[in-house]
Amino acid sequence: MNRRTFLTVSAAAGLSQMARAQRGRQIDPASLPPAIQDLQPMTGGIQPIAAEERHARIEKARRLMHENQLGAILMEAGSSMFYYTGARWNAMLVIPAAGQPAWVAGDAAAIQAMAGDVRVYGGDESPYQRIAEVLRDRHVAPGRIGIEERVRFAVYDGLRRQSPSFELVSADPVTVGCRVIKSPAEIALLQRANDVTIAAYKAALSTLHEGMDQRELSAYISAAYTALGFNGGAMVIFGKYTAFPHGSIQPQTLKEGDLVLIDDGCTVEGYQSDITRTVIFGRPTARQRQVWDLERKAQDAALAAAQVGATCESVDAAARKVITDAGFGPGYKVPGLPHRTGHGIGLDGHEWTYLVKGNKTKIQPGMCFSDEPTIAIYGEFGVRLEDCMYITEDGARMFTKQSPAIDRPFA
Repeated sequence: MNRRTFLTVSAAAGLSQMARAQRGRQIDPASLPPAIQDLQPMTGGIQPIAAEERHARIEKARRLMHENQLGAILMEAGSSMFYYTGARWNAMLVIPAAGQPAWVAGDAAAIQAMAGDVRVYGGDESPYQRIAEVLRDRHVAPGRIGIEERVRFAVYDGLRRQSPSFELVSADPVTVGCRVIKSPAEIALLQRANDVTIAAYKAALSTLHEGMDQRELSAYISAAYTALGFNGGAMVIFGKYTAFPHGSIQPQTLKEGDLVLIDDGCTVEGYQSDITRTVIFGRPTARQRQVWDLERKAQDAALAAAQVGATCESVDAAARKVITDAGFGPGYKVPGLPHRTGHGIGLDGHEWTYLVKGNKTKIQPGMCFSDEPTIAIYGEFGVRLEDCMYITEDGARMFTKQSPAIDRPFA
């Protein structure tokens, strides 16, 4: 796998920061609109990932280590550690190609919660020596050790200095190889996250009114998630600012004829949703309706192209062709579609792999993507429709029903 294919873009972090900034407004729960006060929790029946599945993930990781000639992989706290263990401890985790995983920790609180082989280092001791001890005890001969992509450089450099006989390489062939294919249990959690997001969006969009600012609507979306029993939020943009794919901090007040764009999601047992709705407030102009309809056709084209065996770049090309054939672009130029058509989604809102030019990764059953071609017309408006899809043997299926029309965001 080409590492550049799977790098997580910083835009994902920027989008979440924008949503958090907009959630700054505090609203008295008693003053919330009835549509939000009437929401009921959607927490029932959720099945967390079972211990047996996490064990199977480690076994798959070991198979991939053997295939890629890795003696072990190393990771720190983050989504990959959570994927394999269900833990988010402040520690390092070594998964060897043979033998039991081992923790390396200096945090007393984390140590008390840990089970299994835990290697402790004090303030005057080196964690890298403990990692080297684990590798020696697991009979990992000098060779290649995979470093998970979020491991800090200081950890990489410390281990390199401690154990120069090991070649430190990317663990992507293992971590990506496992995480990019979702199990039925993961699909179910993603489905719940998407269902919750639609419920929150429906309630919040019913509160639109003249003079509302974007922070008020964002706060209503956050409140809706809370009422539904989850943490979540959304970026909100109005009018001409909808042309900026990742929003604007400029104050915005809703007026008749504005497009309203909301984008982001929630988390269910660590699994993420990411949905965008663009809707008119009032009556659309012919131009707004034309561009909105074109965007929906582009989203449909990506969905139809996402077949097993197709390349990721071919899905992007299918959506982009609809937009460029209508006179936008060409390519990634604006007015038009300035970013990739979609991204992987799972424990991270943006993860491997991307529906983008140059990514020749073949689509497989179990992969999950956003489908979000955008039409950005700076100084005028933008339209993005985003639903997430999962790949079956028979092609792509949406987690949610697509928007049917510019004035009907929900089917």
